[in-house]
Amino acid sequence: MQIYLVGGAVRDQLLGLEVKDRDWVVVGATPEAMIAAGYRPVGKDFPVFLHPETHEEYALARTERKSGKGYKGFTFHTAPDVTLEQDLIRRDLRINAMAMDENGKIIDPYGGQADLQARTLTHVSDAFSEDPLRVLRVARFAARFAPLGFSVAAETLDLMRQLSSDDELQHLSAERVWQEFERALNTPNPATFIEVLHSCGALAKLMPELANGNPAIWQQIDTQTLRSSTERFAVLAQQIAEQHSDAAVEALAERLRIPKRFLEVAKDLQQWSAQLVRFPTLKPHAKLQVIEGLKLQRSEQRLEPIQAPAELIHSTPIDRVAITQAIAAVNNISPKGLLAEGFSGPALGEELRRRQIQALTLSQ
Repeated sequence: MQIYLVGGAVRDQLLGLEVKDRDWVVVGATPEAMIAAGYRPVGKDFPVFLHPETHEEYALARTERKSGKGYKGFTFHTAPDVTLEQDLIRRDLRINAMAMDENGKIIDPYGGQADLQARTLTHVSDAFSEDPLRVLRVARFAARFAPLGFSVAAETLDLMRQLSSDDELQHLSAERVWQEFERALNTPNPATFIEVLHSCGALAKLMPELANGNPAIWQQIDTQTLRSSTERFAVLAQQIAEQHSDAAVEALAERLRIPKRFLEVAKDLQQWSAQLVRFPTLKPHAKLQVIEGLKLQRSEQRLEPIQAPAELIHSTPIDRVAITQAIAAVNNISPKGLLAEGFSGPALGEELRRRQIQALTLSQ
């Protein structure tokens, strides 16, 4: 039994980046031998085991053969005679097809280190074109490593165009597409993800709402002022709504099954951003509408996901001091106090609102 550190952990270590996840490949072993050594089996499609102490994943060396459509259409073969080189050649990019033995020696049969030096993302073999998910993965790697000067090799981009031109992309699950999209939105240069998909024809297939818009909007999300995937999606959604319609945003969200929280932030940004950036100049009743619309009287933290996007879109800072003072003025009017004064039913609501607007008027 021989154990090797593989994939992204080796790549990131050679790039001098923090290694967050470590994957291992085991050569010359059987499932029975792994279990006897204390490893816990967890793999559904092929033998993967968790280390008894570190709980990191150890997979038996395997080969694969295309047997159906999509990224799940593969038949896997594991056996003690499968070599490390056979396991590595099934991977997507050369920079992900390296291994390290227990002594720290790099095993690099397909030129991964050369690609690291050249800052190039190149496929390992023509089998790349058998897996449509790799189109999204390469685009995401391009976004992640754009600050280091990486770009997609021309021959790899050709294979991505080939995958995008047939029906393979249609066999990707909505959840998997969104997972790669969200991960890309958390990279330093998420616009690169969109640009690469556009250049190979995949964007029109997977996210036509973005493909049919103005490419200049993609660059807006490549800024450090946007700190999360939620904020970056909200900016994209705002631009899609402006160039197409609200229905286009809904269609994208439904097709990719985007989590509700992303859509809620996008809707809040679209509805309230213009009022937020000019909050101090609003009339008292308009201020109350903003506070109630965003439920800021419950928690001012609800403003956090849309502040940076709103400031970016309108090129105007939000006056948080003015908003905080307004929220305090509204919350200073107690419904319990009004009940004690004898107000009830519709009259209670009307008086509460009247006094809140009065408080906002006095606080200006």
